[in-house]
Amino acid sequence: MYFRRQAQALGVLGVLGTLLGGGYAQVGAAITLDVTSADSIKAAAGLVAYNMMKVYTGNQTGGTPGLLPQPYFWWEAGSMFGQLIHYWYLTGDSSYNDVVSEAIQFQVGANNDFMPQNQTKDLGNDDQVFWAFTAMDAAELAFPNPPSSDPSWLSLAQAVFNDQVLRWETGACGGGLRWQIYPFNAGYDYKNTISNGGLFQLAARLARYTGNQTYADWAEKTYDWIASTPILTPDYQVWDGSSRTGNCSGAVQTYWTYNVGTLISGCAYMYNFTNGNSTWETRLSGLVNNGTSVFFVQTAGLNNPPEQAPPNGMIMAEVACEFPTPQTCDPDEPSFKAYLSRWLAVTTQLAPWTATFIMPRLTASAQAAAAQCTGQATNMCGRRWYQTVWDGYFGVGEQMSALSVFQNLLIEKVAAPVTAEKGGTSVGNPAAGGAGDNQQPSSGQVALGRVVGTGDKAGAGILTALSLILIIGATWWMIV
Repeated sequence: MYFRRQAQALGVLGVLGTLLGGGYAQVGAAITLDVTSADSIKAAAGLVAYNMMKVYTGNQTGGTPGLLPQPYFWWEAGSMFGQLIHYWYLTGDSSYNDVVSEAIQFQVGANNDFMPQNQTKDLGNDDQVFWAFTAMDAAELAFPNPPSSDPSWLSLAQAVFNDQVLRWETGACGGGLRWQIYPFNAGYDYKNTISNGGLFQLAARLARYTGNQTYADWAEKTYDWIASTPILTPDYQVWDGSSRTGNCSGAVQTYWTYNVGTLISGCAYMYNFTNGNSTWETRLSGLVNNGTSVFFVQTAGLNNPPEQAPPNGMIMAEVACEFPTPQTCDPDEPSFKAYLSRWLAVTTQLAPWTATFIMPRLTASAQAAAAQCTGQATNMCGRRWYQTVWDGYFGVGEQMSALSVFQNLLIEKVAAPVTAEKGGTSVGNPAAGGAGDNQQPSSGQVALGRVVGTGDKAGAGILTALSLILIIGATWWMIV
């Protein structure tokens, strides 16, 4: 795929079976999951969370808090901590809370905007915004606040927003964010969906949380720009991105779950913020009903190749990389289903009429995923949920996706995300960030002042993604 991260060595991908000394060896019993039992769901989620955290070494002697070992990128670590915030919120298990708080605060950087010095040379806008999503998760779910000497969850999210609106670039394509922040990185001329959709979602969440109209205006502006490009089609198909060198006249026509997911989430927050505005309802309905259709397939059975998984089903799949034989998923991509699962689940809280479409698909996906969690005799989860036998793959992304789809079956049992006026406790700083990349806006960029508003009381936002260079010779890149 053209816009995969350039640092990855694709020849290493898809060879986990070789590294395991047989791939399909050491298969155990599937996870027991009764989707009608909260206790069963919590038990399944707890087991998968434990397996996922066996990979993390940042809380061990000599480790760096907030970082995963190679080949995992910085942004995926941030995403993982966001999933653990959801885990606490949905299950009530606080076992990982201290580790999560430590990791987030260790990666905030000198300007408290998720641009730590050891990551900035490779930092993309999408990387940074994923850490901001995690911070917003913490604010919206009333995760325990950090000490007053540390930046608040809300202020971290606000800082990323202020950084990114300064990077809005009108020199080509009539606007939009570049994928990369710095011109020396590959992809600097690419305006991808996840970076722009990330800013859209972040702005929408800040608008709902704080009540500040300026955030809502930016959400509207960003969505309108995306819709004006080939990235988003009139029938709500969502492509990966577009190149500014062609003035965004075409799109890279690859489907990824997290691209449509971030737009669904942003629309759901705006629908809720605007008290059911019909425009946002239409957009949300189109994305949920049409935009996700490619990602839900029927079972392929026990031995059939994945290409034979029929479309128009109920089981979530990352079709761009799971279907080829052998699979082509890189270390990032197995985690993408985690985000779609989470964002679909929160959509049912913000726009309850979507639940009749969404929850049966999450339920079917969770049941299918449980059957894949038979790896290494310790219930490590695989990728291809539509196959009824473990596919031989496991890692952080696979565990994160299974964890997300399991635990979000509990979404109907918890309250919707809080706001500054209703339940939020994180104290914001609307003047945070805004210059974290130490760059003045270049020609064609719009320099905007920081957002200031009376509604900024609490907040969140975390998880940014940054490339950790893949060592081709690494032979132990998944923890058993």
